[in-house]
Amino acid sequence: MTQLYRLDCPAHEIVRQFGAAAGNDPWVGGTISPGQFAPILTTGREFVAGPRQDRQPLRMIPRQWGVPPPPAAGETGRGVLTVRNPDSPFWIGNLRNSEFRCLVPATAVMEWGRANPATGKRRAHWFACADQPLFALAGVWKDSEVPSFALLTCEPNAVWREAGRAAMPVILPGDREAWQTWLRDDWKRALSLLTPYSSSLIDDRSGL
Repeated sequence: MTQLYRLDCPAHEIVRQFGAAAGNDPWVGGTISPGQFAPILTTGREFVAGPRQDRQPLRMIPRQWGVPPPPAAGETGRGVLTVRNPDSPFWIGNLRNSEFRCLVPATAVMEWGRANPATGKRRAHWFACADQPLFALAGVWKDSEVPSFALLTCEPNAVWREAGRAAMPVILPGDREAWQTWLRDDWKRALSLLTPYSSSLIDDRSGL
């Protein structure tokens, strides 16, 4: 499970690439860990009164990474970072309603690799996209105790499997059509984007 990612771009570069309204996010770049607030891109209403417009503008806003779990889970203090089962009753209502889907900008994601048999230590892999220095992860937001978001996952590609991972975050293609499909289209079309990113386009930048 992804537990760290990096966003090494300031706010003005993010909004320029994705064509979003800048808002008041002061992001200057850095590493995002669970429970930290980070920029997301959304077309949802979020405190905007009245019905949603067909062409609600894309906006960048800060949200906390990690959605508080449902009370039935019996967990406190730990947010849910990733969506492993999009059909779960906890997620499906938000995912079917496109205004709750969001883009999560990133420049690299960290995954723990297999343990070294000799030392028992695990290597931290920082994976980036060779074709997209700044890319979008598929995300979903919720409003509960805190304004928060989680990342969608899918089957791992060969690079993630080699690292010993059973899933990987959904990295969206670097084009506006894919972004608009995730943000605005019906769930059936959006669901088609939950596929592994090509392993040939992944760089392991573990020196980050």
